[in-house]
Amino acid sequence: MTGSPHLSDDRSDSGRVRWRRFAVLTVPAVAVTAGLGIALAQGALAASFAVSGQQFKVSASSLEGEGFAQYGGVDVNAREELIPVAVTAIREAKLSNLCQSVVTTLPVIGDISLNLTAGKKTPVEASNLFVDATQLAGDAVFSNIEIGRDASTLDKGPADAQGMQDLFAQQADTVRITGLQQTAWATNAGTFKLSGLSMYVSKGKKECF
Repeated sequence: MTGSPHLSDDRSDSGRVRWRRFAVLTVPAVAVTAGLGIALAQGALAASFAVSGQQFKVSASSLEGEGFAQYGGVDVNAREELIPVAVTAIREAKLSNLCQSVVTTLPVIGDISLNLTAGKKTPVEASNLFVDATQLAGDAVFSNIEIGRDASTLDKGPADAQGMQDLFAQQADTVRITGLQQTAWATNAGTFKLSGLSMYVSKGKKECF
């Protein structure tokens, strides 16, 4: 009889531990869901699809665009993790000597490179172009640029090129970038016309830059 209260306490303690563990496990999921809901409501989400776990590189000898906008945003991967990005949006763009590369490392085989090139003779043309990037380099010239504009009020880029209220953004009538080098998570475009397209897969690490 003296052992009964002890057994009862063990069951009670075990129940409390399980509930605590359950609460700890569910908090991250709830936080992610809440974060996604806030991002959706405030227009922070960038790509309209779950991005892969790999960034890719893009280079071009020149980019000429009409209707430029740039602001902060968030991409989401298949694990529902939030990834901060800088969204570059251009209403009409032309790119010369476009190169795109991504490297995948596989067990036993090692590095595998996927390379795409286009626009060597005739420039690549894109409309309503959105690039979610983490790095951008090159020599840039803007016309009628506005720096520090509220991201929710942008009106020179594509129709949907707006970010969250109160956040920093910039826009310009036109942009020209020579020696473009960019690392990105995602690219969206209304139309994407690639003249002289060439795609190939090879062993080893072969990137655009």
